[in-house]
Amino acid sequence: MSVKAKIGPSILNADLANLAAESQKLLDNGADYLHLDVMDGNFVPNLTFGHHMVKSLRNKIKTAFFETHMMVQNPEQWISPMADAGVNLYTFHIEPVADVCKVSRLVQEAGMKVGLAIKPGTKVEDLEKYISIADVVLVMTVEPGFGGQSFMADMMPKVEWLRQNYPNLDIEVDGGVGPKTIACCAKSGANMIVSGTAVVGATDQRQVIREMRDVVQSYLK
Repeated sequence: MSVKAKIGPSILNADLANLAAESQKLLDNGADYLHLDVMDGNFVPNLTFGHHMVKSLRNKIKTAFFETHMMVQNPEQWISPMADAGVNLYTFHIEPVADVCKVSRLVQEAGMKVGLAIKPGTKVEDLEKYISIADVVLVMTVEPGFGGQSFMADMMPKVEWLRQNYPNLDIEVDGGVGPKTIACCAKSGANMIVSGTAVVGATDQRQVIREMRDVVQSYLK
């Protein structure tokens, strides 16, 4: 299996007033990438930040891998601004999008990798026809929109199905993932782990990141 274990802290749980320093600290402590949650108050009932803040962060952090998780009603609208802001992986939800292939192509043409996300209520089979154009598939393990929710273990069959059918696919999970739930995710086949509070709020971020990565890697062998 060619996929690797990667831990991507969600910076939504960090001190947004000191975001560059907080993000750099996470990277210094071993984070493989940064997961940036963009919410529009429409697709999900919450507002976070947009491309201006992402670009400001990129100006401070030049080389780290940025994923934007676009919890927005119209992801096509933000492709160009996010590419200009220095985003590497543009992950959007398939639920509100009429033409997923078109949006994915536009993401690629803008120079970014394509991530496709599904909410807990969306069947994993709805992704099947798009897997060939996806670099990453994100299975939400909470309802998107707010941090601090409890992990939904009943989403793991989706991850298992994806890993069984697409052994070389980067499969990401997001929501309530931490040291207590990482084994469940890893055993099911997830290799990209988004973790918010469990990492950002940890006394020893480096240890938590390392331990979670080790668990995931042990199931990828």
